[in-house]
Parts: sequence; structure tokens; C-alpha cells
Amino acid sequence: MFDKILIANRGEIALRIERACKELGIATVAVHSTADADAMHVRLADESVCIGGPPAKDSYLNIPQIVSACEITGADAVHPGYGFLAENARFAEILEEHEITFIGPSAEHVRLMGNKIEAKETAKTLGLPLVPGSEGSITNLEQAKKIAADIGYPILVKAAAGGGGRGMKVAHVEEELDAALATARIEAKTAFADDTVYLEKYLAHPRHIEVQVLGDGEGNAIHLGERDCSIQRRHQKLWEEAPSPALNDGERAKIGETVAKAMRELRYRGVGTVEFLYEGGEFYFIEMNTRLQVEHTVTEMITGIDLVIEQIRIAAGAPLTLKQGDIRFNGHAIECRINAEDPRTFRPSPGKITHFHPPGGLGVRVDSGAYAGYTIPPYYDSLIGKLIVHARTRNECLMRLKRALGEFVVDGIDTTIPLFKALIAEPDIADGQYDIHWLENYLA
Repeated sequence: MFDKILIANRGEIALRIERACKELGIATVAVHSTADADAMHVRLADESVCIGGPPAKDSYLNIPQIVSACEITGADAVHPGYGFLAENARFAEILEEHEITFIGPSAEHVRLMGNKIEAKETAKTLGLPLVPGSEGSITNLEQAKKIAADIGYPILVKAAAGGGGRGMKVAHVEEELDAALATARIEAKTAFADDTVYLEKYLAHPRHIEVQVLGDGEGNAIHLGERDCSIQRRHQKLWEEAPSPALNDGERAKIGETVAKAMRELRYRGVGTVEFLYEGGEFYFIEMNTRLQVEHTVTEMITGIDLVIEQIRIAAGAPLTLKQGDIRFNGHAIECRINAEDPRTFRPSPGKITHFHPPGGLGVRVDSGAYAGYTIPPYYDSLIGKLIVHARTRNECLMRLKRALGEFVVDGIDTTIPLFKALIAEPDIADGQYDIHWLENYLA
């Protein structure tokens, strides 16, 4: 096992990793920007190192500074959390070159799944169902028109190196294709320094279903059920739940085993999430995230398995001791992402938190680095916490969520709490009848 883990992240996920390390008896190192000197993850770590100024490129994306912090503190492993460098294959390679363990998959798998075109090709060879689309990248408009005509409109133009909804544009008819290609390329180049795009069939009313996997890199892999992440705005998830209210037990078991089998063939190591669109009883692979997900919490609540601890154990060379038959799904869990944003316009709302009172009680979990007196900096993602509730049934879970939202107090800044209070009252939400477009239609 590791002696000391450096956490190359910030906020609630850095705290989440620190807690797992403490339960394993592993010392922790927090790195931080000058803007995060008073952050909770810095306060609770065994050691901390300032690695640069507020912009992420100067700190949380500064690989030389992070490696230097490892060498200064004697950290023998790095946990990247999610975002920032979590899916940077070169970062994983650099750490290995310095004999520091990257707590995640092999650099080869990070790179393979990080490019969506290669990921789709790999998924196809592994037997995962695909959305109809182009075989490779699109190089010109005439090529795009021919492929789009074969697939059928509407068409989705997607960045090959994309994520977080950026570099994605819809063309409903051929006349819109040129503009969609150009806009997607510009967004992709700006966000990912790569303007490669490809085409997919645009599904009208799909749900976003993802399967959590865990593998040891030796050909052993299991799934831990699915999550439904269909409540999203501009492809950004806001509400996640497990299990999905859209699937029956047969569908759940079939897609889970399909994914687990693919991960065994891939000899995948660590935690990962295979994401699908689901429509008309069919699943369509869209991407794989080779890291811990923001919404891993709902899986933990219904399985009782600490995914971060398992991730650390596997990175340290331990075999996968869990068998598929060991996994038991208990009840229902829902996560709401509490963002520092105006709940109507979604404008970021950085600033000082004057009062902070998280809810409690049976089946209520809050993952957050916020506290009264803490100032939310304007430089990073607006996520300040996650409210997770668990109960025996989905209806009980919704009632518990309603109660917990009523207890949650965050003063001094705007948050998305009022939005979730409104969603709880919607019949479609209560009935589980929603797709990935539902929230944007509701907001409009």
C-alpha cells in the first residue's frame, strides 16, 4: 500500500479522496493555488503545497509543479480526482517516469478512450452497441453531406477530443450542416486544441445511462450497476440517480454484463464509466470516462462499496477481490449538484458564503468543501457540493430529497438549490418520465 498520496485536485473531490486515504491509514498531500489557500481540502490534509496562481494552467494543470510537489513531500502516488489532469495520458506517463503511481488506468487506456473516434472503434471491437455515425473524422463538407444523408437527419457534429458538452452542434437539415461543422470545429479548437470532429445520428428522446465498472488490469472486471444522468443542461449533468427508473432488471443485467465483459477483454484497470444513450429499448455507446465520476456517490449508496478505496487498492497492485455475485443493489439514491449559480440564468455566482448549514438525518450525505466564511473563487467550476440521498424506494428517496433540500442553507451566494426544489414538484420527475432534453424544455 502507498505511504503518501498527493491529491492533484481541489474542492469536494479532493476532500472525498482525503477521507478514503485516512480510512486506509495513508498520509495525504493537498496541492493548491493561491486562490485556494483557505480551502477545506488544504486545511484537512496532512501536508499542503502551493503550486501556482489562480488560473488552472498555472496550478492544477501545471504538471512540473505537481511532480515537484511529489518529490518535495515524498508522495509515492497521485490521485487526480476528476477534471483537470484526470484524463491526461501524458501526465500519467510522466508520473510513471518519476516512479510515482498514477491512481487510474494505464496511460494507453486513458489515451485510447480520450479520443472519441478511437473509443468508438474500440467499443465496436469489444461488442458494445454504437450510435450510427461516421467511421472516422470529417475532413470536408461534401464528405459530411454524403455520410449525413446515409445516416439520416438530424445529425450531431461532435468534437473527437470533446467533453462537457463543448464542440457539439446539431444539424436538423442539410442546409444547417456547414454552420454546425464550422462552429463545432471552432469550439473544439478553443477548448481542446484539436478541431477534429465526427458525425453521429441525433437521437430525439434518449436517456443518458452510464455503467460503473471496476477492473484490476489482470482481466478481472465487474459492473456496479447503472446511473441515470438524463437531467442535464447543455450536456452538463445536474441530477443523477441509481438505479435508472427507465430500465427493468433484465435490461439492467444485460447491459451491465456486456460492459463488464468488454472491460475484461480490454484488461481495464481501476474505476471507469461507460456511457450510453438509451432510446426505444436500445443502448448506444457514446464514450468512456477513465476516471472517477462526479456522480459516483449514488453507486456507493446503493452498493455500499467505497469506489475510491477500491481505486487506491487496485492502483497499489491488489487484485480485484469483489466478484459480480458479491454485488447487491439496495434501494435508490439521487444526487443533486449544488452549483454556485443563479438558478434561473445559471450565471456563476462566486463570492463569500455567509451562512452554511448542510442537511442531515438518515440516508442523507453532503460532499462539499464549503463552509461559512469561505469565499468561492471565480476561477474554477461552479460545483460547490453534492447532496446525495438514499432510501428503500424511489418515492421515499424523493420525499427524503425534498426534506433535505428544505434544510439546506447557503447564504451570500446564489445556488441551484431552488431549481431542485422546483423539480421535485414536477410530475414527470416524480414519475421518472424524462429524457436528456427534458430540463432544457422545462427551463424554456
